[in-house]
Amino acid sequence: MIRTGRTGRGYALRGAAVVAVVAMAGVTAGCKEQPAAGASAAPSAPAGSGSPTDDAKPGGGSASPSASAKPKEPVKTSPKPSATRTTPTADPQGKVLMASGAEGKQVRELQARLRQIGHFDRIPTGYYGTVTVAAVQSFQGKRGLARTGKTDTVTWQKLLGMTHEPTATELNPPTTRPVAKPDKRCLTGRAICISKNSRTLSWMIDGKVVSSMDVRFGSQYTPTREGTFSVYWKSRHHVSSIYHTAMPYAMFFSGGQAVHYSSDFAARGYNGASHGCVNVRDEGKIAALFAAVRTGDKVVVYK
Repeated sequence: MIRTGRTGRGYALRGAAVVAVVAMAGVTAGCKEQPAAGASAAPSAPAGSGSPTDDAKPGGGSASPSASAKPKEPVKTSPKPSATRTTPTADPQGKVLMASGAEGKQVRELQARLRQIGHFDRIPTGYYGTVTVAAVQSFQGKRGLARTGKTDTVTWQKLLGMTHEPTATELNPPTTRPVAKPDKRCLTGRAICISKNSRTLSWMIDGKVVSSMDVRFGSQYTPTREGTFSVYWKSRHHVSSIYHTAMPYAMFFSGGQAVHYSSDFAARGYNGASHGCVNVRDEGKIAALFAAVRTGDKVVVYK
């Protein structure tokens, strides 16, 4: 009987151990990650049963939100700005061929070509001033290029493809202003005939007009003198000793007043005025006039 009893208690102990292992396995299984939303959740323990819940913290702390609650979103942190590396890039529009302040035959051709397609509304002057900069910017904007106002290789090639080679008349057109009827004093001999009303200058020999060009005069405070004069001095690269400004192709006829080329007139037109001189904005024409005029030739300034 004693042996049978021990054997019974042995079985009872082994049975209790099995039950404890099964119970512990059930608790451990409840710590697994919960199914994704939409999947059937495992049944929870009855309320008040005293058995640990699936979301219990180890150590018996306060419970976290239940499994049915949405998981917290991770805290978003702004990425640390990375160091930017600046590397030199090539100019997408290529090498600059002409820009503000340039002058010469290529500038005159640029202006003539821009005029062909309506971007330059002046006669070509050969000087790259503010009007030419604005014309180039207009052309570049229409073609989707950066509006730099500088004539680079890409801008120049596009312009060449859209225009024809300018003729001699397009490069050196007649004055844009109607030439005035010459004063009778201009009808004999060699005369530079200058009309204030028409703002034109005509170079005349024996009553015939050899060339004509637009001119600009002094302001009301420094007016250009009227009357009959003669060229008493020519200075190709003259610089004013009073205003310290360039006066190329200067032909002096009355004190410090002269007929000369003006880059300001070429750039700004009639928005400005001289200090009494007769300004010419077409450098090609004033250069030809300077070469033709002799000291002693007549100058007539009239209204």
